[in-house]
Amino acid sequence: MESARVFDTTLRDGEQSPGTSFSYDDKRQIASILDEMGTHVIEAGFPVNSDAEFEAVRDIASATSSTTCGLARVVDKDIEAALDSGVEMVHTFVSTSDVQIEDSMHATREEVVQRAVESVERIKDAGVTCMFSPMDATRTDEEFLIDVIEAVTEAGTDWINIPDTCGVATPTRFRAMIEKVCAHTDAQVDVHTHDDFGLATANALAGIEAGAAQAQVSVNSIGERAGNAAYEEYVMAVESLYQTDTGIDTTRITELSNVVEEKSGMDTPGNKPVVGANAFSHESGIHAAGVIENSDTFEPGVMTPEMVGAQRRLVMGKHTGTHSVRERLVECGFAPTDEQVRAVTRRVKDYGAEKRQVTVDDLERFATEAGVERQQDHEEVRA
Repeated sequence: MESARVFDTTLRDGEQSPGTSFSYDDKRQIASILDEMGTHVIEAGFPVNSDAEFEAVRDIASATSSTTCGLARVVDKDIEAALDSGVEMVHTFVSTSDVQIEDSMHATREEVVQRAVESVERIKDAGVTCMFSPMDATRTDEEFLIDVIEAVTEAGTDWINIPDTCGVATPTRFRAMIEKVCAHTDAQVDVHTHDDFGLATANALAGIEAGAAQAQVSVNSIGERAGNAAYEEYVMAVESLYQTDTGIDTTRITELSNVVEEKSGMDTPGNKPVVGANAFSHESGIHAAGVIENSDTFEPGVMTPEMVGAQRRLVMGKHTGTHSVRERLVECGFAPTDEQVRAVTRRVKDYGAEKRQVTVDDLERFATEAGVERQQDHEEVRA
């Protein structure tokens, strides 16, 4: 993998998460962080949607150095609104699967191709970068999909986005599809994958392996239904597993995730890759002991908490071992003997077994009750 660009759709598809609504200030704050991190494209919203949406998109376009993108259906008023907002890229889309053409658009294949071509030509005539998406590509008749791609390529689109709109692709199948698309267009190829079966990030990476230049992602994986390929997962996989430089400042990923979690109202699961509270946490005695000795023992090694602006945690509970307890006691200023460490560890395990969180205050209480001396007191006794 020679390169992998990042197209962020948190402010557009991410905001389409049921129950999520970003305010003007929310959008500006998130866009500012994405811009400072070096995100290549920020899809700021759907300008025709409302006056407030239009203003937010326009202000983001004028305030960021990243390429700002506005979404538009293959409808004149949508395209005009996107162009008027001052974005550098207009992302226009139309359904291409028969089920959506017939039961959502109530149109024909011929009308789809005509609208697609006219919209691309309108955007290009305005001197703006054009991205075209055949919506529901992975459920589209392949021969017709190629016909649409060849038509918009001839019309001059700069980018072709292949969306797995309903999240039904698998990495092997998606890779084959992107290879075929790349063989039928001179435009740059972009991918947009959904997480209905938990395969969004894997499919995005498969698309890049197949020749796509860019993937559309969303912070914390938020978006329609089960969400999109996750910004943090995609970026760190490219950086750490493929050893390819994305140009993104990864040290701000945790900060970005926390802001989006707060503004979206969608809690990030503890076991969420890269940004979840447990991503760099260890409770198991074997794991904690290994990590204390060398973090590479039970962490990926190629990705560290420092790389994403996070911190490693040793969590105390039912599975905690003596190594972790000793480490935490010393951090709290205690000087325990081996027997005292074992005694405190038993208390920690018993307390954790009752499904209660063991806090630092609990640990200090257990240590005091076990007669563990503080470092200063221990040194004075030794003196």
